[in-house]
Amino acid sequence: MNRDAMPNAFRPGAVDLPPREADLVARRQALLGPAYRLFYERPLHIVRGEGVWLYDADGTAYLDAYNNVASLGHCHPRVVEAVARQAGQLATHTRYLHEGVLELAERLLATLPPDLGHAMFTCTGSEANDLALRLAFAATGGTGVIVTENAYHGVTMGVAALSPSLGPGVPLGAHVRTVPAPDPDKGTDATFGAAVAAAAADLARHGIRPAALILDTVFSSDGVFTHPTDTLAPAAAAIRAAGGLFIADEVQPGFGRTGEAMWGFLRHGVVPDMVSMGKPMGNGYPVAALALRPELAERFGAGARYFNTFGGNAVAAAAALAVLDTLEEEGLQAHALKVGGQFRADLNALSARDPRLGAVRGAGLFLGVEVLEPESRAPDAGMAARIVNGLREARVLISATGPHGHVLKIRPPLVFSDANAAFFLERFESVLSASR
Repeated sequence: MNRDAMPNAFRPGAVDLPPREADLVARRQALLGPAYRLFYERPLHIVRGEGVWLYDADGTAYLDAYNNVASLGHCHPRVVEAVARQAGQLATHTRYLHEGVLELAERLLATLPPDLGHAMFTCTGSEANDLALRLAFAATGGTGVIVTENAYHGVTMGVAALSPSLGPGVPLGAHVRTVPAPDPDKGTDATFGAAVAAAAADLARHGIRPAALILDTVFSSDGVFTHPTDTLAPAAAAIRAAGGLFIADEVQPGFGRTGEAMWGFLRHGVVPDMVSMGKPMGNGYPVAALALRPELAERFGAGARYFNTFGGNAVAAAAALAVLDTLEEEGLQAHALKVGGQFRADLNALSARDPRLGAVRGAGLFLGVEVLEPESRAPDAGMAARIVNGLREARVLISATGPHGHVLKIRPPLVFSDANAAFFLERFESVLSASR
């Protein structure tokens, strides 16, 4: 199954569209080709964003409870101003001296454990994870990689081969092994470290030296597993015992999203060898990075040079610095913890009243809600798709995730308020009532 909302995706010919949207769909298919997908059975024509709201071509407002790219809210004025100002002064690569990329590296590394002393910049999280693989291969002499069963780590050739959530059309590499995500309901949380050790042993038995374990630290594509917080340390120890490195993929959980910490791995009390980051880093401007132990960079740099034309450019650095300033000055991590905690409690209360809803998982403003068949308690992807599309009609935007596509993925901008949560819950209950 493809990741995030593919069960809820638009399928040409499945619904009648107004002429304007039908024309856009036709042009899109003709120009972009069949590999692109659109969210929702009736796709949205979005023309503007502000805060937690997106606006369509008719001016209708939609509550964005999904998009963590604009983590400060759409078109945050501080980021817009920083990007515009820097673009009017200088926009070029990092082979000239410039303060921006250095200040950004200093600010980012200050949020991380001191063992992570270097930063390397890219444009996307996919590129950051791809670079992490190159570094891991160079440091260990191995090529074997361990991921979770429905992981997503990017779309480059290197990381697509270790992203099982992309589906059977994107086969896993022969050098990749998968382990179940640490799901406490299935007991896999207690055995997660042992599963990583077994996967590393299987790689070695097939003549493949283990190089890395890479994990999204909230396991978002596996169904959002944020607790317990003692699962990563044994897994990191297992891969290191096998000669590999631990890479924390913070592209989705990072930048205060969980409320409890700036980075998801910090909730587990473990220090990775590398940390990748992206998506919310520029609040819509493409900027990403990899933080790593200095010895890894030194080993890699002794035999290779690294260059990324746009990675760490002056405009990207300005956007990312504005994001860090805003996170701190607006107290958005603490805000995510407070609002997200109450939101999760309210979703739990709703789940207790509706047998179609199961476990509510999450931390801060990263939440997942299981949708289940009431009698068998089996995953119900069909109902999840109806809920996602029903909410779209009710002017609320979310997605679905997990290997069965049955977990509602709720990941709003960090400025999401109690009033926004109340609006969401009112619309959610209405959609559930109409779906009986």
